[in-house]
Amino acid sequence: MVRSYRCRVRLSEGFGHCDVTPQLQSWIAESGLTVGVLTAQVVGSTGGLTTIEYEPGALDDLRRAMEQLAPSDTHYEHNARWHDGNGFSHVRSALLKTGISLPIVDGRLMLGTWQQVVAINFDNREREREIVGVIVGEGSCA
Repeated sequence: MVRSYRCRVRLSEGFGHCDVTPQLQSWIAESGLTVGVLTAQVVGSTGGLTTIEYEPGALDDLRRAMEQLAPSDTHYEHNARWHDGNGFSHVRSALLKTGISLPIVDGRLMLGTWQQVVAINFDNREREREIVGVIVGEGSCA
């Protein structure tokens, strides 16, 4: 069985983030599937989707790591071509990736105790991000 889902989240500029784990888990519950895979993606080339402990320290560490890998204040050819100042956000998105696949077992995402799925906006302006998910699996929770 295959099911698809969509939701939208508003994220602030630079490193706006949101724990989307409850939304993804609600999709699984709605699907009624007990075993399978959820593949989810933030639509766009300046966002990211990852797992991390959703707490201020870990998020600050990730933000700092992204700034070291793709500094916001360096030259980007993208900016020279488009003059929008968000070249760094495209590189950060490419490094972190926009999608993730997670196993579903017993009708739940297989995540660690301190592991959440987090959507991140790397762009230099606030964005409403669409998250699209596809669940492939079998079984019934009923």
